[in-house]
Amino acid sequence: MMNIASLLEDIEYLQDKPAVRVLLNTPAVKEIRIALKKDQEMKAHKATYPIVVSVVEGCIDFGVGEQRHLLEKGMLVALDANVSHDLVAKRDSIVRLSLNKYGDLARIARSNPQ
Repeated sequence: MMNIASLLEDIEYLQDKPAVRVLLNTPAVKEIRIALKKDQEMKAHKATYPIVVSVVEGCIDFGVGEQRHLLEKGMLVALDANVSHDLVAKRDSIVRLSLNKYGDLARIARSNPQ
């Protein structure tokens, strides 16, 4: 099976909150696009899977604990599951969020041998 999606088509910015759209959702990965207007934020939260955050356009202030990182277009950051993080758009930004569900599937397979 093949799935195709675009990070750059049909982009919609919301006035009052980040626009979150699931682009792909397979058994192994989930790809999400987040469109943020300047100064919009996502408060501290955790993902249940390991993630990679990629800045497709713009610039974000990315926080992990007490550390802050300015991520520009083209930069990526990887986090393990359950690591608290937050972000604020310094400019209108498009962010790709990749969730790796494979680790979870491998754990499930190990606990349920055939």
